[in-house]
Amino acid sequence: MNIIDKTDEEILELAHPMWDDLVKYSNTGQYGKFIRNFSYNLLLGLNEVEVGKQFAKSELARNLSEDRDYLGIIRRGEHVTVLYRQRSTKKEGEWLGRLVLGYEKGEIKIFGASIF
Repeated sequence: MNIIDKTDEEILELAHPMWDDLVKYSNTGQYGKFIRNFSYNLLLGLNEVEVGKQFAKSELARNLSEDRDYLGIIRRGEHVTVLYRQRSTKKEGEWLGRLVLGYEKGEIKIFGASIF
C-alpha cells in the first residue's frame, strides 16, 4: 500500500484532521496527544527535551490559529507532503506548515511535521 496512490481528496480527508489536531495540541501543550499519530521512526528521532521546550516557551507553537489554508500536495517515494499556510493568534505574518504522511504497518502515520 502506498499513500501516493490515493487521490488528493482521499489524502486531504486524512491530512486536515491530523493537522488540526497538531495545532490544537500544540496550543494546549498536550505533548502525548500531539505525538499520538507520529511514526515510530519519527518518535525515535525526537529530542523530547527540545519538543518540551516548544510547548513551554514558543509563542508561535502555543498560539497557532485554527484557521489554515491548504496549499498543495507533493508526492515522493512512499510519502506525501501536505502544505498549509498557517497563522498565529499573537504574531503577525504567515508560516508554511508541512505535514508528511505515509503508511506504517498498514496505518497512516505522521513522518514529519513542521512550521517554517
